[in-house]
Order: sequence, then C-alpha cells, then structure tokens
Amino acid sequence: MTPQRLARLTAVLDRRQPDLAVLMENIHKPHNYSAILRTCDAVGAFEARAVTPTGRIRRHRPTSSGSGKWVRSQAFPTLEEALDDLHRTIPEVRVLAAHQCEGSIDYRQADYTLPTCILLGQEKDGVTDQAIATADGFIEIPMHGMVASLNVSVATSVILFEAERQRNAAGLYDTSRLDPERYAATLFEWAYPDLARYCQQHHLGYPRMDEEGQLLDPVPC
Repeated sequence: MTPQRLARLTAVLDRRQPDLAVLMENIHKPHNYSAILRTCDAVGAFEARAVTPTGRIRRHRPTSSGSGKWVRSQAFPTLEEALDDLHRTIPEVRVLAAHQCEGSIDYRQADYTLPTCILLGQEKDGVTDQAIATADGFIEIPMHGMVASLNVSVATSVILFEAERQRNAAGLYDTSRLDPERYAATLFEWAYPDLARYCQQHHLGYPRMDEEGQLLDPVPC
C-alpha cells in the first residue's frame, strides 16, 4: 500500500453517501446493471441492491469499468427482502420509484438531500405493481420526443446526477458521513480486497491498519 494509493482511497471514501442508494427490480441486462453501478460510484452512492429471481447478480465487466469493487451491491430474490434490508440499513429512507403516473413529479423537484433510495424497474415494463404499492413517491424524467422513456441506465444517471448536484450544493460531500466502524471496514476492503475476502470466509476480524495503510496486526493464515 503506497501513500498515494491510500490517499486516493480515503479521498473517495470521504465523499461516499451512506443514505443515497439504488434498488433495481428485475434489471435483466448485465450491461445496464453494470452501467448503473458505474454511475453509483461516480456520484458517491454507497450501495446498490438488486431484485433477481436467482438472488444473484450478473455484471458486464467492460461496462462497469471495475465499479463493482467500489460500490457495495447485494442481490435479493424478492422485493420485500430487499426493502427490509434497505430500511434496516437506512432507517429513515424514502423510496422514490422512477415511474410515470398521475402522482409522479419532475425528478428535479424531489429533495435528494434527504435519505433516498431510487427504485428502478426492468427495461421493458418498468416497476412492478408491488413496487408501486410500496414506494413513498414517484419521479419521472420529462420527455419531449416520440419515445416515452430513456434506457434504464441512462435514466438512472440523469436522476443520480441531480441528486449529486443537490447534495453537493448542500455540502454533503464536504466531510465524511460514514460512521467510523463502517468507514474503517470499507477502507480495509478497498485496500486489501483479497485479505478481506479471506477474513469474511473464515469469520475473522479485519487486521488493523496504521495511518499509512500498513497492517498492524499479523496476517491471518
């Protein structure tokens, strides 16, 4: 671990937003999923969730450009399980579904400085009836052409960068907003991914690091 590498990791981690998340419902195309993860990383969203029938995620590596290493992502077999996990992690979160309906508002009118999760539906049919019933609000991107909607990954980028604009103006990127325990664990996982996976598989605590990113404790073996 070089000082330059550690400085880069901490600079990015300092701007992560623990209360800005994305929930993808049945996004089938790996390149769309990976593109969404790439945007999450770009705006500092800390984590993303996906609902898939198998409970597993398929990524498209060229599209993600490695962003899957920097954005925590987890798959769930049902929307209910994903929402339960979301509300446990971000207790005061509002779920805003990207869905055109009578009660939807222009995406720029939503207040993204509040704890927010953007809920996105599958490429063809959008969010499900269950998602509509459980969402706290609905947002839409105004369209002035013949096509009724954007590609799901493009729509996510448009919405998340509006969230970034609002949060940046509010100073939410100025100081770290992660709690110390989560910050330390994430920094270790970014700095030593192979060792972190080993510790997770063997139910071991992470070794401590000093201010230069060097390990203070013996490496488990």
